Amino acid sequence: MAGFEIHCFDQLGYREAWELQKKQVEKIVAGTGGNLLLLLEHPPLYTLGRSGTVEDIFDKNIPVVETDRGGKVTYHGPGQMIAYVVCDLRANSKGVRSHVDRLEQSVLRTLQGLGVAGSVERENPGVWVAGAKVAALGVRISRGVAYHGLSLNRAPDLSCFQGIIPCGLAGREVTSLEKLGIDISRQALEERFRVAFSSVFADQ
Repeated sequence: MAGFEIHCFDQLGYREAWELQKKQVEKIVAGTGGNLLLLLEHPPLYTLGRSGTVEDIFDKNIPVVETDRGGKVTYHGPGQMIAYVVCDLRANSKGVRSHVDRLEQSVLRTLQGLGVAGSVERENPGVWVAGAKVAALGVRISRGVAYHGLSLNRAPDLSCFQGIIPCGLAGREVTSLEKLGIDISRQALEERFRVAFSSVFADQ
C-alpha cells in the first residue's frame, strides 16, 4: 500500500502493540521511519482511555489496561479486526478531526462493500449500524503523529461488552458483522479493509 508499511499479526498483546506504535512514532519524528498500519487481534481485555473511568467497568474477570488514547472504555478480543494507524499528520497539514474522518470512512467503505449501511455521529467517534456500534475508534496525537486506531467487530463475544459501559454511552447497543448476518473470515475482512483504507488514505 503506497505510503504505509503493513504488519499483520494473528494475535498480539495490547502492550506489545502499543510499544510498536510508540516506537514508530519516534522513528517518524526522527525522520527514520514512515507511516504504519498494523492489523491484528488482541486476547480479551478492556482498555481505558484518557477520559474513561473505572466506574464504567463492572466485569472484574477481564484484564484492564489504562492507555493514552482518547475516549473511554472499550472491549478488545478475538473476533475483532484491530487496525492501528501510525500516521504523520504534518506532511499534509492534517488535523485530528480529518484523521478521525478518514478512519471512519475506511470502515464505512468496508461495510458498504459488504452491503451494510453504516453511519457516523460527529459527537461519538466510531461507526454505527442501525443505532448500534460496530466499530470503536480512539487516537492520540504526539508531535504531529497519530497512533492507535479502531476496532471493527467481525464476530467477537458480544457478551463481554455487557461488563462495561462501552465508550461511556449507557443504553447504546454494540453489534457485529456476525450479528448482522455476515459470515466473513478474518483474512477476507482485512483485505477488504486494506482496499478501503488505501483509497481513503491515498493522498497521505
